[in-house]
Amino acid sequence: MNIFPIILAAGQGTRMRSALPKVLHPIAGKPMLQHVVDACAALQNRQVACHMAIVYGHGGELVRERISGENLNWALQSVQKGTGHAVAQAIHLVDADDIVLIAYGDVPLIRSVTLQSLAQGLQDSALCILTTTLTNPTGYGRIVRNAQGQVQAIVEEKDANDTQRQITEVNTGFIAARGADLKRWLQQLSPQNAQGEYYLTDCVGLAVAEGGSINTVCCTDPVEVEGANNRVQLARLERACQQRQVEKLMLAGATVADPARLDIRGTVETGQDVFLDINVVLIGKVTIGNNVVIEAGCVIQDAEIGDNTHIKAYSVIESAVIASHCDIGPFARLRPGTVLAEKAKIGNFVETKKARIGKGSKVNHLSYIGDTEMGESVNIGAGTITCNYDGANKHKTVIGDNVFVGSCTQLVAPVTIAQGATIGAGSTITKDAPADELTLSRAKQMTMKGWQRPVKEKK
Repeated sequence: MNIFPIILAAGQGTRMRSALPKVLHPIAGKPMLQHVVDACAALQNRQVACHMAIVYGHGGELVRERISGENLNWALQSVQKGTGHAVAQAIHLVDADDIVLIAYGDVPLIRSVTLQSLAQGLQDSALCILTTTLTNPTGYGRIVRNAQGQVQAIVEEKDANDTQRQITEVNTGFIAARGADLKRWLQQLSPQNAQGEYYLTDCVGLAVAEGGSINTVCCTDPVEVEGANNRVQLARLERACQQRQVEKLMLAGATVADPARLDIRGTVETGQDVFLDINVVLIGKVTIGNNVVIEAGCVIQDAEIGDNTHIKAYSVIESAVIASHCDIGPFARLRPGTVLAEKAKIGNFVETKKARIGKGSKVNHLSYIGDTEMGESVNIGAGTITCNYDGANKHKTVIGDNVFVGSCTQLVAPVTIAQGATIGAGSTITKDAPADELTLSRAKQMTMKGWQRPVKEKK
């Protein structure tokens, strides 16, 4: 069985009131269309070289630029004349014996397992339709059955009579059909309807007229097949997506202080006994070890966090690797290229960038450490900075093991502070400091006797 998905993504989405094409609006940090592409790519029983097609229109090249995947075929629908017309733009890519799955680029929560069930539901039928049941079906095409319960047609809202509008079983738009059948039906579609469009749903009536049977697969979670046509619906799907992801983390052993106040915008793996406080945002690929505590308001992107590490409130971590038993924050910022060894400590209002911090080393307060190689058991005093940028080029600072750097020190790179060295507080170090010695640079302290502080003149 070769499954060939065709994803319809040509609509403008005027109700979004946005210059961005509708299918590129993000859910959990990823375009809606990308969610659907990923779900289709995960289908089983597909040939290794199997393709899928995306029918695009509004947004043109921007849509093609933003969506990634293997074996994507793009079919342009320059004028939108309905779903049947959209599918017709890509049908030439389909082989006669393919099972064609029609999916939608603005329905981001569709699951691969649901699509798989839809394809399997075709079996001996001419057509398989994914349906769901809604308490308020307004706006959806109704599934019309005969007295024996067999599907006879799908009637769109604007074409339905009062009796048909009472039906609560609705069409989700997702269908499965064989390539040869779908090609034949598309050629017979007519725009003689209230919308003046070529309805893909008219294929149901054509299949019935040929004597073919129609099977249905019911999606029990209506949110999974809900589309986003405006920003209110987009926000609702965002929360549903976040709930789905947060529940997965909790089942894997994480405690989440408030599931409604954790945002995941990527892929997250956690160990056991992880604690995630409120308003934490996890972006990209994040790996969290066992017994990790992440306090409120932290933003973590593309990072690895080792076991027993504690990240205190309002810290920002991006593209960093953090070993076990580290202590970070509060209000710390770890920029790309930061690597912390075991038991390293980064304190409040400390910023690091492209810095390797050795085992047990501490940068506790109000410091900037960039382009630095730091050894083990180093203590960096408050207010210390590595001056790594000369206005044109970046330079490196090397700090050996067991170095003590006093507060308010500037290390002007390129410079090396050898093992065991001590740097006096308030120094500006421009030359290499030798091992096991005290190095400092200070202006002579003076007291001006008899000096009086200026006072403001009275008017």
